Amino acid sequence: MMGHENNTFSNDFILLGLFTSSQASLVFFSFIFTIFVLTVTENTVMILIIHRELRLHTPMYFLLSHLSFMDILHISNIVPKMITDFLSGSKTISFAACGIQIFVSLTLLGGECLLLAAMSYDRYVAICHPLRYPMLMNDYVSVLMAGGAWFIGIINSIVHTAYTLHFPFCGSRVIDHFFCEVPAMLVLSCVDTTRYERGVYVSGIIFLLIPSSLIFASYVQILLTVLQMKSSEAWKKSFSTCFFHMIVVIMYYGPFIFTYMRPKKYHTPGQDKFLAIFYTILTPSFNPIIYSFRNKDVLEALKNMLKSNFVQKKQ
Repeated sequence: MMGHENNTFSNDFILLGLFTSSQASLVFFSFIFTIFVLTVTENTVMILIIHRELRLHTPMYFLLSHLSFMDILHISNIVPKMITDFLSGSKTISFAACGIQIFVSLTLLGGECLLLAAMSYDRYVAICHPLRYPMLMNDYVSVLMAGGAWFIGIINSIVHTAYTLHFPFCGSRVIDHFFCEVPAMLVLSCVDTTRYERGVYVSGIIFLLIPSSLIFASYVQILLTVLQMKSSEAWKKSFSTCFFHMIVVIMYYGPFIFTYMRPKKYHTPGQDKFLAIFYTILTPSFNPIIYSFRNKDVLEALKNMLKSNFVQKKQ
């Protein structure tokens, strides 16, 4: 056992990644790079707008700013390494770097699951109980929600990162994935990981099934409340908002649940990589557009910020 542990800590892993040297991969690499730049830009702009515009200093936008920050960190934890490996031709990743990738990824994935549920609760209270909103959803509650999402995500990540890296990797050290992810790491272990997989399943219930169920329930209640209103404009706006929000939620939770709540023997590398693209690369790029830039207040704040910067440059 000691030999396995020494071997684990002294050798690098090999990340096969998404790309090869073919021309098709160059096109796909360009697409991933473009998505990365857009995601970082969109979410950074979103944070700046919320910080500068006093009208957006509300619980909803406070939670959105944390979502944007998580998305920046999450995609930056994965894509720069992919880009570096593609350009350099090197696919190695050290044991420590792999551990950091797992820890950061699980922290942000878990935290974002809880944060999305908190945001749906905010919308539910605002639409279904508007008179009680100042009491049920104030600054203290929003800070508690955001802080809780970060804290619980970190604690969960510490446990799973420690367990995953504790397993001996005494065979192949080739990870058939584009980043160090728990299911891909478990495949390399030469011991039985069944008991640990049960722990992953329990975490999946806490971070995936319960939050996603609460989100669906909140949006159903929102739609039922809106249907009781007489305004057709309110119906259209609410249905449009709920529809786009649910698309993003399904894109995020669906592949995430399918990846983390299946036994190891049912995983295939190609399928896992395809699914991971949704919750690591695509969803962070859609979140600012769906949750923020379709909002009139945000667009107005963006125009004011651009005008302000333009006037300052002229002066």
